[in-house]
Amino acid sequence: MKTTLHKANTRGHANHGWLDSWHTFSFAAYYDPARVHFGALRVLNDDTVAPGKGFGTHPHDNMEIISIPLDGALQHQDSLGNRQVIRQGDVQAMSAGTGVAHSEKNLNDDALVKFLQIWVFPNQRDVAPRYDQKTFSDEDKHNNLLTVVAPMGSDQGVQIHQDAWFSLGKLDKDLTLTYDLKSEGNGVYAFLIEGDVTINDIVLNRRDGLGLSDTPRLTIQANSNAELLLMEVPMI
Repeated sequence: MKTTLHKANTRGHANHGWLDSWHTFSFAAYYDPARVHFGALRVLNDDTVAPGKGFGTHPHDNMEIISIPLDGALQHQDSLGNRQVIRQGDVQAMSAGTGVAHSEKNLNDDALVKFLQIWVFPNQRDVAPRYDQKTFSDEDKHNNLLTVVAPMGSDQGVQIHQDAWFSLGKLDKDLTLTYDLKSEGNGVYAFLIEGDVTINDIVLNRRDGLGLSDTPRLTIQANSNAELLLMEVPMI
């Protein structure tokens, strides 16, 4: 088993006033040659956007972009004609493919919005851009690793052009569970949103990240009430 531990305080950080962003992997002005990507997982940003502020319209291509709100409401608008609001419990996926432009704005003028912005390299280039969004209940995530992102053609989660599965769990203290990888040759990047857990004997605290490869199974123990995101991706 190969492991890579990224403690929360080792992440790249940029505070632009309207945007406070923590970068697990190299992004924008933050560059670390040892932290460019984990397999097909290219970007994992932990963003907080000030009330009424946001990202103006900007383009993407040939990337799978996943947004997971943690608090507040984020308004999305894109060149495909989508105008949506995503909130805690929602997961949004956008296949940029041949090219798409979008904007993201904090819907509220009196509250912060916090969300994870995640980019995954696609397994096909120049696909037709597409948008997907679904809501997942806390009940379905309670003491369970619920699939929220899956490959195209799956009947689970929002779908992306990659042999990748994302799972979210809200775990009670002292719970132990296992995660079996779905595809040989994949690895898993675990990001601990809240709480404290031990994964394959490695302790994680709030906002820590852990990459694991060359292992078929993860054993997860919740050392406190915890919220966990697992991202299974090919090790390209």
